Order: sequence, then structure tokens, then C-alpha cells
Amino acid sequence: MATGTRYTTGESPPGDGPAANGPADNGSSGSPHRSRQPSRWIRNSLLLALLALVLVMAMSWRGLREQALVGTSYGARVACACRFISQQDLGTCKGQIAIAGLGRTASLMMLSEDAENRSVKARVPLLASQTATFAPDRGCQLEPWAN
Repeated sequence: MATGTRYTTGESPPGDGPAANGPADNGSSGSPHRSRQPSRWIRNSLLLALLALVLVMAMSWRGLREQALVGTSYGARVACACRFISQQDLGTCKGQIAIAGLGRTASLMMLSEDAENRSVKARVPLLASQTATFAPDRGCQLEPWAN
């Protein structure tokens, strides 16, 4: 190879390529693109599966969000009563919510307590959040839902 010679994309220096290695075989084993084809099929199949998953999630997002909102509302109300009326710790309250029949919503739900405001917040990440506040004369009340 001559020094200082530059080759553009697609060009190869003399002595490289199929002509330097002998006559090209028009069969299946000589094509350099043939060996990359299975990886393209795998990549395209994975992209198609990912696209299908995104479409299914987009179509069911509203239903998932509504179910999570109902579940977090129930969880916040029960946890508030458990914590501030029954005087139990939040871990025990979480156990009571888990056996309430909320399905997978209960397993995804996270509870947090604000002792200063006497409130409990239940949330399902990315889907819903609801707070119930305790007042001695009214008990535990949920915040109004935003439309």
C-alpha cells in the first residue's frame, strides 16, 4: 500500500477484496452479506416485538391507570384508618391491604406516612397516587380526584 493514499468508503486498497482471494463464488458461502442476515432477522424480530408491546401498553394504559387509582384510593383510606385510628405501624397496614383482594395493584403499591399532617399516601409508580388525611371529627378522608 502506498503511504499517504486515502480510500473513500466502499473502496479497498489493491490486494484486498474478492479478486485478491481468487474468483468469487456465486454460491451461498462466499457472500459477505450472507453471514449478517440472521442477526438482521433477530434484530428486526426484537424491534417488532418491542413495538407490539408498546402498542399493547398504549391501548391498555387508561385501564391500568384507573385500576391503580381505585387501588391507591382504597389503600390510602385503609392505611390511614389502620395507622391513625388503630395506632398500628405502617408495615402492618400494608399487610392488611395485601390481603384485601386488590390483586397485583397491592403488590405494586407503596405507602408513606406524613406524621405531621396525619396523612398516608399510597402510590403505584407511574400510574396513580392518592392521599388520605385523618381529622379527629371526620376520620380519614381522601383528597378529591383530579380529572
